[in-house]
Amino acid sequence: MRRQDTARLEARARVVKALAHPTRLFVVEELARRRRCVCELARMVGVDFSTISRHLALLKTAGLVETEKRGAQVICRLRAPCVLRFLDCVSEVMESAAAQQWKAARAR
Repeated sequence: MRRQDTARLEARARVVKALAHPTRLFVVEELARRRRCVCELARMVGVDFSTISRHLALLKTAGLVETEKRGAQVICRLRAPCVLRFLDCVSEVMESAAAQQWKAARAR
């Protein structure tokens, strides 16, 4: 593999890894609905401020989320709504795999 390919694939892996946690997936889905304050996300998830901040930092580093300071509040928004298409694809893969397993179980 060429160095150029490796760098590109590593960058993609960082984005996918940033999504690889239920809390971060929840945050992405919520931010797709509307902008949210960090404190609101923490309350919705049921974690403390520092925990949600670490999750948001990973999403921000991956380029998926942006934050904006408004007085004492930090408002988050989904920077890359195209990621929702990827998540829809993941759902399709899960549904297809479940259908295959069901079909195989019925064939026995």
